[in-house]
Amino acid sequence: MYENLVFVGRLGADPESRFTPAGDQVTNFSVAVNSRWTDKEGDPQERVSWYRVACWGRLAEVTNQYLSKGRMVMVTAKRIVAEPYIGKDGQPKAALKVTADAVKFLDKAGGESDAEPGEMPF
Repeated sequence: MYENLVFVGRLGADPESRFTPAGDQVTNFSVAVNSRWTDKEGDPQERVSWYRVACWGRLAEVTNQYLSKGRMVMVTAKRIVAEPYIGKDGQPKAALKVTADAVKFLDKAGGESDAEPGEMPF
C-alpha cells in the first residue's frame, strides 16, 4: 500500500515548534484548502478542508523560521491519519493529520502571492 497526499493552501495560524525529550524538533501548523465550484442550480459553493501538519528535523527548523499565518504552501506527505472529534456544533468531524515530507513556500513573506485568485501558483 502507498499513500501520497499533495495539497496547496494557506496557514491558519503561526507555526508552533517544540522539542521532544530526545531533543528532536517538531513544528506544527494548520493549512486551509479551499474548494470552489458551481452546483447544478448555478449557485457558487465553497468548502474549506483543514489539515494539521507536523514537520520534523531540518524541515521543522525551516518552517518554524520562515512560515507565518496566511502564507501559501504546498505540502507533500505520505503519512496521513484521520482523527475523529466532536465539533463545537456537537456534530462528529474528522481532523486530517499529516507528517510532511516536503513543504514548498509558494508566496513571498507577508502572504502576497503571484497567483490569481482560484489559480494554482505553480
